[in-house]
Amino acid sequence: MLGLNSTLVTEFILVGFSTFPPQLLPAFFVLILLMYLFTLLGNLLIMATVGSERSLHTPMYLFLCALSVSEILYTLTFIPRMLVDLLAARRAIALQACASQMFFSFTFGFTHSLLLTVMGYDRYVAICHPLRYPVLMSPRGCACLVAWSWAGGLAVGLVVTTSIFHLTFCGSNEIQHFLCHVPPLLKLACGSNVPRVALGVGLVCITALLGCFLLILLSYAFIVAAILRIPSAEGRHKAFSTCASHLTVVIVHYGFASVIYLKPKGPHYQEGDTLMATTYTVLTPFLSPIIFSLRNKELKVAIKKTFLRKFSSSST
Repeated sequence: MLGLNSTLVTEFILVGFSTFPPQLLPAFFVLILLMYLFTLLGNLLIMATVGSERSLHTPMYLFLCALSVSEILYTLTFIPRMLVDLLAARRAIALQACASQMFFSFTFGFTHSLLLTVMGYDRYVAICHPLRYPVLMSPRGCACLVAWSWAGGLAVGLVVTTSIFHLTFCGSNEIQHFLCHVPPLLKLACGSNVPRVALGVGLVCITALLGCFLLILLSYAFIVAAILRIPSAEGRHKAFSTCASHLTVVIVHYGFASVIYLKPKGPHYQEGDTLMATTYTVLTPFLSPIIFSLRNKELKVAIKKTFLRKFSSSST
């Protein structure tokens, strides 16, 4: 699929959970399964509510639906595999399957970051340029922003996965993680070009993530300046409330990401590293629909209305 280089390794062993006491693994399985099901149901509920409520057919909720789709696909990439490995005696993954997992996780993960950036731009236009909002955020313009977000995620996924899997893996086949992640895979690669690939992949990922984060910060700098110029406290509160859910998700998303990727790397992959990685890959998607459902008043009212309508129609 990705033109994998010739290598002596045909499969990898994911050892991320093997260091845990076996009696704890069923409890982790149940907890992660419940969080995964809630993540799926929460995002599907948001999509169904936005689709059924005409009052929510606005750019902000179009982007929220696209975000829910990317989140469902992102978690689908590795959580089912993680659940199987929690109870499996041998946690092997084929080379092609490992490459596919990396490609889709990077594609959907970076699409998620780009969509959060687009949502920040949407709030910037709504608050700082309300009269130009219908023109700047036209249906065609919104569709283009969503399409470019997916294209950007696809480009990062292709660049990273192709770069990693053109390396030769000729040593140990044990990945010190519960998924096919870049740093532990680079430790298994051999050849003189490994440092160059590691540097290039790191620059691509850091540039994309920091670029998205800085654009979001810039959007909110203009938003805060515009809100502070609103004379009434009620107007300021109303303006800020439209950004609260998005800002909270951004803080959670980049907060957990910074804990995972900016912490000092030790010589060995310990249980604490597995748990910290789980917070980003499982807990962050789990919290996202909760935050949008509880902190967005308009969406919360629409969800209640949808539930009441479904309940009343089923009882008659």
